[in-house]
Amino acid sequence: MTEEIIIAGFGGQGVLSMGQTLGYAAMVEKKNVTWMPSYGPEMRGGTANCITIVSDETISSPILSSFDTAIILNQPSMEKFESKVKPGGLIIYESTNILHASERTDIEIYPIPAADAANKLNNVKVANMVLLGSFLARRPIIQIDSILAALKKVLPERYHNLLPLNKEALLKGKELMEELIATVAR
Repeated sequence: MTEEIIIAGFGGQGVLSMGQTLGYAAMVEKKNVTWMPSYGPEMRGGTANCITIVSDETISSPILSSFDTAIILNQPSMEKFESKVKPGGLIIYESTNILHASERTDIEIYPIPAADAANKLNNVKVANMVLLGSFLARRPIIQIDSILAALKKVLPERYHNLLPLNKEALLKGKELMEELIATVAR
């Protein structure tokens, strides 16, 4: 199993931390991983993306031009990366920020209202975990318990009180994806 993922959005949306958390979780499960962040010089509000590769085998290079999955948090990133998803691949996008989704028919595309779900959890900063939970519901490459173990490493100790909220956000994302899949299957 190898999953090549691009996560893209604005700085401050938790794009890099989502990829890093996924990478740490893969290491918890003794998988091979690469994580390569990229961000504009303006940081918050500028563009940000990261490539995370999770594999049971050796990873030859962290540099990719096409991806199995794109998790997209804003319109400019949709426009930049939708064409770079391999046929048969997956796009999960934050549906409250993106007005024009991909119209490709050779990939799976799922709109997730992560910002709305995070608002209902009373913390907009967990929208990234809602999206990560949605991704893991569709591509269960890592267990949610491993994500939580990784968050203990990624989050500074002063934020460990937010671990239950992050778990709730991950499970909400999983639930949203399962509801979407059930609707499509009808």
